[in-house]
Amino acid sequence: MSVSISDMFERSGRRPLRVINSVAPIRICDNGGWTDTWFAEYGKVFNIGVYPYVEVQIEVYPYERGEERIILYAENYGERYAVHPEQPGWDRHPLLEAAIERMGVPKGYAIQATIFSEAPSGCSTGTSAAVAVALIGALDRLTPGQLSLHQVAYTAHAVEVEMLKQQSGIQDQLCSAYGGINYIDIFKYPYASVSQIYVSNAIWWELERRLALIYLGKSHVSSHVHEKVIAELKSEGPDTSRLQDLRKTAEQARDAVYAGDFVALGQSMIENTAAQGRLHPDLVSQDALKIIESAKRYGAVGWKVNGAGGEGGSVTILGPALSYTKREMLREIETANPLFKNIPVYLSRYGLRIWEQEWKHKGG
Repeated sequence: MSVSISDMFERSGRRPLRVINSVAPIRICDNGGWTDTWFAEYGKVFNIGVYPYVEVQIEVYPYERGEERIILYAENYGERYAVHPEQPGWDRHPLLEAAIERMGVPKGYAIQATIFSEAPSGCSTGTSAAVAVALIGALDRLTPGQLSLHQVAYTAHAVEVEMLKQQSGIQDQLCSAYGGINYIDIFKYPYASVSQIYVSNAIWWELERRLALIYLGKSHVSSHVHEKVIAELKSEGPDTSRLQDLRKTAEQARDAVYAGDFVALGQSMIENTAAQGRLHPDLVSQDALKIIESAKRYGAVGWKVNGAGGEGGSVTILGPALSYTKREMLREIETANPLFKNIPVYLSRYGLRIWEQEWKHKGG
């Protein structure tokens, strides 16, 4: 009989051998999104890695016969349970369980993997990709070999598209792995190069000060609208003007950031959102339009419906020049609808970070 889960790693005097920590940022302002997909074949994406990040912590114990080997603690959901990768199918959190199955846990070890994020689920900010990147990066430390950032991103992508059979571009995983401001050239899906955009501190800080992330209060869920758009784009081919319009906004955003031209960056975001609407009008929801109208009234220079768009999710705003005007804008947005929530964001100078320590038997 196996030891009960609640008692597994909390026995008196039992300490982990190692504690592996990892964090990975989420993604906003993904100009050129939709072009990093199998049906687009090639694409260009500009995006920005930001905190709040996803956090993973793995406690590593010597395995003792009769106990569970793998415990998963999805802290945001308050769920802590045993995972059995050798058994077919998924239980409560398929993405987490599939990532563990993909990476494996070496014999002789038992682990507890804790996953936590301040970002709301279904925020359209690549949170699931960040979860997979952080978890795969941490699990990789259990083995002698170490994956590169690119390999971590591609492994996370493979978990979603190969194991879980989900639709997924590659930009979210790459942004989470690399962090910072990125220009991603998808030369043949899913193969891509990442060019990180380095700017002066003044440009970096001003961009960070102006950015705002507004959660619409409802989780984004892929729907028949997305299926319809995918079917249309597949039939039109990768060179359709509707995809070309999106690719152009990634180049415009890249050039604007290098120049420190926030008006031009904002215009690229506006044009991208308009291009999303041309894919299907429902990709820019009524809630998103309400946010955009408020942003316009307060002199914001740009707005971008994050991710693929549709109901729920979030909107990135590139705010006005004056901070107090931006704060007035945010207060109006949150007052207009109690579901709307400003999520403070900070630009991530780093992507995936992994570190570990030996657990001290005295004093922790």
